[in-house]
This record gives sequence, structure tokens and C-alpha cells, in this order.
Amino acid sequence: MSSLLMLKSDLQKLANPEKAEILARFFKTGKGQYDEGDIFLGVMVPGQRRIAKKYSGLSLRDVRELLSSGTHEHRLVALFILVQKYKKADSLNKKVIADFYLKHTRQINNWDLVDLSQEISLEIIFSIKTGLYFTGLRGHGTSGKGGSLSCRHMHL
Repeated sequence: MSSLLMLKSDLQKLANPEKAEILARFFKTGKGQYDEGDIFLGVMVPGQRRIAKKYSGLSLRDVRELLSSGTHEHRLVALFILVQKYKKADSLNKKVIADFYLKHTRQINNWDLVDLSQEISLEIIFSIKTGLYFTGLRGHGTSGKGGSLSCRHMHL
């Protein structure tokens, strides 16, 4: 069985139909609503993070397939995998991942998907606005308290 199929199977094992109904209402998936047609499995974020960590070596081709899914959790796990790849990447591969992210923004179509992949999106926005490549905050997390900004010039 391929890694992609195993990942989907692992997510399905964590599915919770009651939570899926609640999430579908919360994210407004009904006809004419904000997130019309999105499907939820009912897997909470900590479980999705564990699965993303387990499958962090998934190819970008498989990540693309997850991002193309109508299932919300598939797309969020794909983004968690991208964030993990991005954190470990050198400058060249960060650019590859940033380009991949930008090519798939149509699938990053809900506030939680954007919010939970902000480590990539914020660096992209920063680089577009400044012409500098943002290499992250050093210090106390992403809040910036006590952290220092590290940048270098790089065209994206």
C-alpha cells in the first residue's frame, strides 16, 4: 500500500462522524455557504499533526493530491507536511515549496488552512513586500517577543 493510501487510512481510523457534523456546521459547508461542499472526517488538529509528522516524507506529488481533495482534513494534513518540509529546507527548497504553495492557493480556501500554514504564507508575503527572504524569528516562538528577525536578500 502506498504512503498516500496509508495516510488516508490512518486519517479515516481517527474519523468521528459526530465531530464531522459539528465541523461542517461550524465551517458553513451547506449550499450557498462560505465553505460549500467541503467534507469533514471529524479528525481534530492534534491527530492530524501526528499523521503529518508520520508522513512528513510524502512526495510533493502526493501532497498535491491531498490538497486537491474535497476532504478538509486531507488538505490540512497536506499543509502540515508542507510546513514541516519548509522548516527543514535549505533556501533553494524553501523557494520550491513556496512556489508550490502559491500554485495551490485555490485549495487553501479556508481561514484555518491559511492560519495553520502561516509559517510558509507569512514568509512569502514578507518576501513579496520587501524583496527580502524571511528566514524566521529567533527567540520565543512566532510571537516575536524577545526574538530577532533574520532576513537576507533573495528574489522569489
